[in-house]
Amino acid sequence: MIIAFLNQKGGVGKTTLAVHFASALSRMGKKVLLVDADPQGSSLDWSASRPDDPTFPVVGLPKPNLHKELPIIGINHDYVVIDGPPRVNELARSAIMASDIVIIPVQPSPYDVWAAKEIVDLLQEASTFKENIKSAFVINRKIVNTAIGRDVGEALAAYPLPVLKTSICQRVAFAESAAHGLTVLDTEPTGVASQEINALTREILEL
Repeated sequence: MIIAFLNQKGGVGKTTLAVHFASALSRMGKKVLLVDADPQGSSLDWSASRPDDPTFPVVGLPKPNLHKELPIIGINHDYVVIDGPPRVNELARSAIMASDIVIIPVQPSPYDVWAAKEIVDLLQEASTFKENIKSAFVINRKIVNTAIGRDVGEALAAYPLPVLKTSICQRVAFAESAAHGLTVLDTEPTGVASQEINALTREILEL
């Protein structure tokens, strides 16, 4: 199964969620491949900074023929996770065409809600070629103990895609773990951030 984290807007936390989702799957005993389709190569940088051998491989593939290469590259894996590019329509289209599920991270801000139209339009365009693709929003970097995450969820209801029940909150633990090539599942396995990631992983798999 191929699952992509995509949004045409940069800075919404695609890499953080893709890396953590891949890590959560790996901890479930799944064979996972993480594909960095962003020319900036953030997932590759994260992998290179890991202190130990990674529990799953990370490959860079920022190519517009991604959808043709992935079925071959990912053939021996249970899951392929794509960390998608911002602002590169050919790459985004290819990632969509390669995927079974597309998750769209959105920050709790009106700018992110407005910008989501771009990726929704791309998904609707792709659905004419790939009818069975599933997609959903996830609210990322929600500020703890505020209503703004709920408000953004209501604003996203204007789009024809569901919003996942699990939100990921803005927590220092994510940045601290990334700085060492780790995830919160490594640094705080029983912490609130890990609980959110595990809940998100279960919800995505239920799609």
